Amino acid sequence: MDFLVSGVLDITWQQVVMYLVGVVMIYLAVKKEYEPSLLLPMGFGAILVNLPGSGVLNQFVEGVGETNGIIQWLYEVGIEASEAFPIILFIGIGAMIDFGPLLARPILFLFGAAAQFGIFAALFLAVVLGFDLKDAAAIGIIGAADGPTSLLVSQVLKSNYIGPIAVAAYSYMALVPIVQPFAIRLVTTKKERRIHMEYYPGQVSKSVRIVFPIIVTFIVGLIAPSAVSLVGFLMFGNLLRECGVLSTLSDTAQNVLANLITLFLGITISFSMQAEQFIQLDTILIMVIGLFAFVFDTIGGVCFAKIMNLFLKKKVNPMIGAAGISAFPMATRVVQKMAQKEDPTNILIMQAAGANVAGQIASVVAGGLIIGLVSAYL
Repeated sequence: MDFLVSGVLDITWQQVVMYLVGVVMIYLAVKKEYEPSLLLPMGFGAILVNLPGSGVLNQFVEGVGETNGIIQWLYEVGIEASEAFPIILFIGIGAMIDFGPLLARPILFLFGAAAQFGIFAALFLAVVLGFDLKDAAAIGIIGAADGPTSLLVSQVLKSNYIGPIAVAAYSYMALVPIVQPFAIRLVTTKKERRIHMEYYPGQVSKSVRIVFPIIVTFIVGLIAPSAVSLVGFLMFGNLLRECGVLSTLSDTAQNVLANLITLFLGITISFSMQAEQFIQLDTILIMVIGLFAFVFDTIGGVCFAKIMNLFLKKKVNPMIGAAGISAFPMATRVVQKMAQKEDPTNILIMQAAGANVAGQIASVVAGGLIIGLVSAYL
């Protein structure tokens, strides 16, 4: 009984706040179904690591000495020492992605690139607000709407805010259906949202599908070597999918591997959600800057599409630009849902999917470029 009383008395108000954060994450995962595979383990982990004297962290036991907690160990092995978890996860993501819509209409690559504008806008804002360059760069990557990339960049650059950055990145990924429609409506008219686009599926041969991940890996390895680990594993996963002779491995990567690593990654991130590190003014600023980055990524993609329309005879629906963020396939669904809400006969899912997978590549390349540029400057 004394242990119980002592434990309750040891709880700080900061830990209580983190319990509430954890409960909110679990609520969003279960009730709203916002990225439950990530938010649920992150939420539960936030509670675990903030229990007084929590056994999931390193602790000192009288007569025994210091013992390694499981979440501490997972963090050191899977993230801190090698960035293994986010990189391995990209094998599963790559195996899930069909690059066919993108290869059928290569112009969609441009939308993926344009939708990374928010990363650099947020980086600049973070510097203005007083963050040093390596932290500002890691914060800016939140705009990629790509959790593994955000985690990798913040870890490689040795950011002091890995926990808040990871929480912001994954939270905004989960909130795509809420944030993106708002941002899209800010810069489009009803008439623009009702634009129909014809889709010509085109024939993408098996040879092209197999060669594509190899060529992308080679090119990215030359122009952004820092990104080659993420792009390489993403493309390796896609090669498993497209080669046609490793269907069992492809299925394993898409399901068992992706789910297992997502589970470990979600609960391991909670190591950086310890109250004394997380409850700071800087955390609030990071969440705000992350939202700014995410909104401006969406706006950047939409505005790029509107600029293209000044020169095109057959207009594109500007919402396609919003699908250029990396949040796959949530951004595709948002664009299609908004298009059908404006006009039930408007089908944009294939064009949106093409821009969305282009954004997956672009966000990883952007992360690699930022690592390279910041490392060179420092």
